[in-house]
Amino acid sequence: MNNNSKLLSVISHVACLFTSAILSIAVPVILLSIAEDEVSKANAREAINFQITMFILGIIGFITAFVGVGFVILIVVAAWSIIAPIVKIIQVLNTPDQPARYGFIFRFVK
Repeated sequence: MNNNSKLLSVISHVACLFTSAILSIAVPVILLSIAEDEVSKANAREAINFQITMFILGIIGFITAFVGVGFVILIVVAAWSIIAPIVKIIQVLNTPDQPARYGFIFRFVK
């Protein structure tokens, strides 16, 4: 894997830290379309799937917040949406030839 591919992979996961849903999904979509190697594309797909999952869980948390249990879901989603991308950025930097995989997400984009 060359440095350009490593950079694209890291940027895919860094985009997950943006609070704007448009940026956090648009950046990996753009990277998916311009990446040339499969590892960068896999990281971009994983970042897209992570953001979609966090969005869905955030909506569920917001809806169920009126019942009381949703606040716990929102806290977990907020913490996980910050911690998981940082862990994946470190993983990509340490093992750039393997795509990073998030646990406990839905994989809509294959």
